[in-house]
Amino acid sequence: MSFFKKLKDRMFRSSDKIGASLDALIEEAPAAGAEVAKPGLLGRIIGREADEPRRVMDDAMLENLEELLIQADMGVDTALRVAANIAEGRMGRRISTTELKRALADEVARIMAPVARPMPLYPKRPQVVLVVGVNGSGKTTTIGKLASQFRAAGKQVVIAAGDTFRAAAVEQLQVWGQRAGVPVLTAPEGSDPASLAFDAMTRAQETGADLLLIDTAGRLQNRADLMEELAKIVRVIRKKDETAPHNTLLVLDATTGQNAVNQVETFRKLADVSGLIMTKLDGTAKGGVLVSLADKFGLPIHAIGLGEQIDDLAPFDPEDFARALVGLGD
Repeated sequence: MSFFKKLKDRMFRSSDKIGASLDALIEEAPAAGAEVAKPGLLGRIIGREADEPRRVMDDAMLENLEELLIQADMGVDTALRVAANIAEGRMGRRISTTELKRALADEVARIMAPVARPMPLYPKRPQVVLVVGVNGSGKTTTIGKLASQFRAAGKQVVIAAGDTFRAAAVEQLQVWGQRAGVPVLTAPEGSDPASLAFDAMTRAQETGADLLLIDTAGRLQNRADLMEELAKIVRVIRKKDETAPHNTLLVLDATTGQNAVNQVETFRKLADVSGLIMTKLDGTAKGGVLVSLADKFGLPIHAIGLGEQIDDLAPFDPEDFARALVGLGD
């Protein structure tokens, strides 16, 4: 199965919500007396869209479209801008659902294209990747998948189970490490995460590892403590390599919707976030929040997650995401 097909199939909650809303928007009674646009040559030859319901793009429809996009978790500012761009050149014209979906997909892809970047890999060994995010975001699973994928690509990987206050997170990483043949460094529950990170850095350097993935705590209820904990991890690993960490990835849960915006704002203050990974897009109708994040912050989106299997985490493709989000086929 291609990842686009998987994306389209598993993002059905978002695409069904948006697609059904666009259908309903077009099927509302059009303004009387509006001029009917003739289909183009290709449309006349193929016959597609000719029989589709159409509606005049007017102020009322534009307002409805804005509301639809806000309800799709795109955020107010992004929704208004996207709707305005879609309306440009189409006001007073009768448009079909297919045309509207294509226009929306084009706008989404345009917003997402500048931020769709794979996680950079540097010649520096080990490349240190600090992974942050709230508890329950899929952070630990994402680390396991990244380790497995990089190991399969021939990279030597070390994991530091730095969320030392959550035994379940440590155990989960150990399972992923066993599957992938990747060493997972642990410490007794409640141990100092910075001390573990230092030991992991030492191990990675001594063994010539290509990549060191460091899990971290995600207890936002005490932000001052978490900020100090993350800062201490950075301080101690810089004793071994003053350029580390080379990446700080923020893992976000799509099911939280617009709350993900707040998480990005918070973690940008807590840590020098260099890129995003969005998980659980298969379990929510709130996939539009990723558009809002791209538009608001401009941070690189490295990958998206659609399930629990290793290959359910894949590099972010803006055009595939946009088509899947609005329910368009290949």
